Order: sequence, then C-alpha cells, then structure tokens
Amino acid sequence: MKKLFLFCMLALVTMGAVNAQEKKEEATERAHGPRITFAEREHNYGTIQKGGDGNCAFTFTNTGDEPLILSSVRASCGCTTPKWTQKPVMPGKTGEIGVRYNTNNPGGFTKTVTITSNAINEPRVVVKIKGNVVNPN
Repeated sequence: MKKLFLFCMLALVTMGAVNAQEKKEEATERAHGPRITFAEREHNYGTIQKGGDGNCAFTFTNTGDEPLILSSVRASCGCTTPKWTQKPVMPGKTGEIGVRYNTNNPGGFTKTVTITSNAINEPRVVVKIKGNVVNPN
C-alpha cells in the first residue's frame, strides 16, 4: 500500500513538472520580442593543413518581432577569434558571426563560441567548431 502511495505521488509530481514546462514554452512562443534562430550550430573543418583557411561563419535570423541585439560573443580560447554583427538585427533579417581558428597549431581541436543576446527564446547560445590541423607533407 505504501509503495502504491509513493508511486502515485511520484506520478503526480512528474505530471505537474511536465505541465509547467509546457506552459512555460507556450508562453515563450506567444511572447513578443527578438528570437535568434541559427542555420547551424557546429562547423566541422575536417582535416585542414597547417596555416590553412580557418574561417567559417554562423548565420542567424531574427525570427521575433523586435530588434535582436548581440551583447557579447566570446570564444573559449585565444586561438579562436569571433567577429559579429554589431548593429541590431531587425525582425526577419539575418546576421553573421564570423569565426577564425588559428590553424598554425597542429592537432585536433574543438572550440566553442558563446553568444549572449536579448533573444527571448535563447538568450545564451553556444556554437562549436572542430577539426584536425595537419602538417603539410
């Protein structure tokens, strides 16, 4: 009997948590404000020659109804340099975060760039670059 009671309580708590999460997501979907949507969140350079082109770009769209402002774009280390759209991105428009990896460092790598904005759907987004730098033969 005690096990049945505990099971019922656990089921009620779980259903309540799921329902609260669904309501929060629905409220965010209906809320007005800027929204950030990325075309992709990971770039794989594959195998790249030492000193090769370490540039890539992450494109995003403001799918909200107010201007989107990127307040911070930070790389996980000094070997990765981001450049980004400095002006507000109007609703329906796109912006870009350019990333340059220093390919003078041989070996495998995985680095991240953290984007902070006023987006109501994801105020903090992490994108990733990875690959393997090899010495030319």
